[in-house]
This record gives sequence, C-alpha cells and structure tokens, in this order.
Amino acid sequence: MSAKWPKVKLGEVLRPISRVEPVDILKEYALIGVRLNGKGAFLREVINGTKTSAKTLYRVTTGDFIYSRLFAWRGAFDVIENNLDGCFVSGEFPTFIPIEKSINPYFLLYWFHLPETLDRVNQDCSGSTPLTRNRFKEQFFLELKIPLPPLSEQQRIVARIEELAAKIEEARSLNHQAAEEVESFCRSVITGDKKSKPTAMSELVRLRQPDVVVQPQESYQFAGVYCFGRGVFRGGTKTGMEFAYPRLTRLRTGDFLYPKLMAWEGAFGVVPEECNGLVVSTEFPVFEVDEAQVFPEVLDTYFRMPAVWVDFSGASTGTNVRRRRLNPKDFLAYRFPLPSRTTQDRLRKARVHADALKRLRSASADELDSLLPSILDKAFKGEL
Repeated sequence: MSAKWPKVKLGEVLRPISRVEPVDILKEYALIGVRLNGKGAFLREVINGTKTSAKTLYRVTTGDFIYSRLFAWRGAFDVIENNLDGCFVSGEFPTFIPIEKSINPYFLLYWFHLPETLDRVNQDCSGSTPLTRNRFKEQFFLELKIPLPPLSEQQRIVARIEELAAKIEEARSLNHQAAEEVESFCRSVITGDKKSKPTAMSELVRLRQPDVVVQPQESYQFAGVYCFGRGVFRGGTKTGMEFAYPRLTRLRTGDFLYPKLMAWEGAFGVVPEECNGLVVSTEFPVFEVDEAQVFPEVLDTYFRMPAVWVDFSGASTGTNVRRRRLNPKDFLAYRFPLPSRTTQDRLRKARVHADALKRLRSASADELDSLLPSILDKAFKGEL
C-alpha cells in the first residue's frame, strides 16, 4: 500500500539539467512545447537563429522530465521521447533528470496526472486567471513530496498502467470504427440511389427570418455548428448587453442551418432535440425543412460528407481563405440529389440505429475516459 511507501521530496530524486546553447544566427533550432492536460510534448516549430530574441536555448534529450512554468497548473508535464531528442526549449521549461536512477520519469509523470497533485501545483501558482497566475517555480516543484516505492515496483506499476491504457485506447478505437462504419452505410444509402433527382434547395427548404427581438437584460442560450460535419452543439449563455445583434433566430428541432463564414469547412447541421429553443445570430441562416419533400435526416447525412463541402468552396465568397461566406441565395440555388421516398424511408430507419449507436458510443466514451483516472488512483494507493 502507498501508506507504506516513503514520501520523498522531488529534490532528493531529481536534479535540474541545463544544456545551454548560445543562439547562432546561422543555425536552425527545433523548438518544442508541452500541451495542457497531460497531452505531452510536441514539436512546435523549426526556426532560424535570426527568428528568436533569445540569446540562449536549452537542449533536451530522451528521458528528461520537463514542464511549462506558465501552464504547470494545467497539467503541462511530460517526459521527452526519442522523437524529440536533441530539440530545444526556452528558459520557461525547467528540465530534470533522475539522481542515480532513483525514480522512473514515467512514474513521476503519471503522478502529475492525479487531481490531488495538480491541486497542490495550483496552490503554489497563485492568481485567479492565466494572466495573473504565477509561474510554477522550480523551488516549489522540488519541494513536492511523492510516495515512492522501490524502482522495481515503480517500473512494474508503469508497465501495468501502460498495458491498461493501451487496452482503453484500443476500445476507444473500435468504438470509433463501429460508428464510422454505420455513418458510411448511411451515406451509401444516399449516394447509391440511382433514382435521385437534382433539385434546387429552394424547393426543399424555406429561409426563416430572425424572430427574437433582443432585450439587453435578457439571457440567451446560443447554439453553434462544428466544422467538418460534426453537427450542431449547445453554446454559451449571454445577456443582450454582451453582443450587438438586434435580432436572433430561435431554433426548432429539425431546422437546417450553417454559419455563413465556415460553411465551406463542412459546418452544416440539423437541429437535434437537445438544441431545440436555443438561438443563433443572423450570421447563421436557418431553414425550415419541407418534410413532405425531404426528411431532415437525409439533409443531415448528405451535408456531413466531405465530398459535398467542396461544392461550396466556390460559392463561398471572400478574398481571404478564412473569410469566405456562403450567401443563403447561393445555398438555395444548390442542386441537391433528392433521393426517392423509398430511399429516404430506408435512410431514416438506418439513422435511428446510427443515432442509438452514437448515444451508446458517447456513454462508452465517458466510461472509458473515467477508467484511466481510476487506474491511476489505484496505482498510487498501491492497489494495482
């Protein structure tokens, strides 16, 4: 049990390492960063010595333990892997190596995944916002006490955690693969209909006018649309004083919408039940679907296909690639391959099963996400 493991200050098992390299304007430097929430170190950019104001950089090697002073409170810790060996960091990334192999760097890394460990880091980084929060100084880092079993036990625990983490990732991958196969089948139902009829969207949907007059003191729950065919989602709540739009549009289940600015990146969607009654700004054209002509599920499936988004890259106007806008007039002129009613009925039934699988997948994903924290908790209690 961890109660029997001695608690050891990190300063007793780690020592700082600084492999200083004066910046040479004739050399290139591969700079790394450390992602938040335990997502690890990554190659940020490769720069010429003329592109940095730093006089010195610091080389890291495989097995180094590293963290971001500025974002330690957000879990920005990692161990340098082989692919980043020989890269460089600024002085904002303290680097450490074990003293006489007294601690496994990955054992330490998993310890920094524990909520209680990050709570302690937070206490040493005062300030209520990222802008006012203090950097996590090395003196605080080295004073932290970790429950430390013998090195052989550390290695066993690390191997067990990685074995279980790999199984979790495999389950997550299979979950995703199953959902993709169902989506692929739904798409094939549409694309395989030889009797589909090219039909202008203006014959299938009607552009709704904004129907909410904004009141400064009222609160409004917004919706948004993800890019790349990921659908409609619940956004944040704002009061009328926090935005400039005089009118909004209230969504209804089954409406079709898109943001003018991001439609060319696949930001189309049909309003799901959980977004019924939310609002969007006038930057989101909202259409009522004529279900006598086409089911909302058909539009939702079709407009999630990447091959379709290409059709709107030309219709979206703007000189800057990030400022293209899809005018409702152009969208309504788009000729949609309207499937036969038989095909639409078949797709609607398929979507029932697909949506059920999506809900199951979401629940499974939540369960999978909770497994690793549970595993880590047991590991550092000596129960793994």
